[in-house]
Amino acid sequence: MYNLVLLAARPPEWTHERFIAWWRGDHAELTRLLPGLRAWRHTDIDTALETRSEGWDGLSVLSFDSPEDLRKALASPEWERAVAQVGNMKGRRIAVMGREAELFTG
Repeated sequence: MYNLVLLAARPPEWTHERFIAWWRGDHAELTRLLPGLRAWRHTDIDTALETRSEGWDGLSVLSFDSPEDLRKALASPEWERAVAQVGNMKGRRIAVMGREAELFTG
């Protein structure tokens, strides 16, 4: 799999609960329509392990078969609509892409 990983923090005027509900609700309705999307996992961050990791609300991993499939999704009208919905929310995010390697399955 080739993944788009997004770590996000809510807009300052939103509660954590409101942000997660929006991300898993209204925003998910648009995002799940991305062409080539094979899987989408989301983590509601409730605790930071260390002080330098504080301030984040959620993590999404969107999986595609290949880098080319992800690039097609990022060039799609569906992506454009999802980004437009985010608008100028004033939250923070880190967005990275890379190849997944399964290291353990229990």
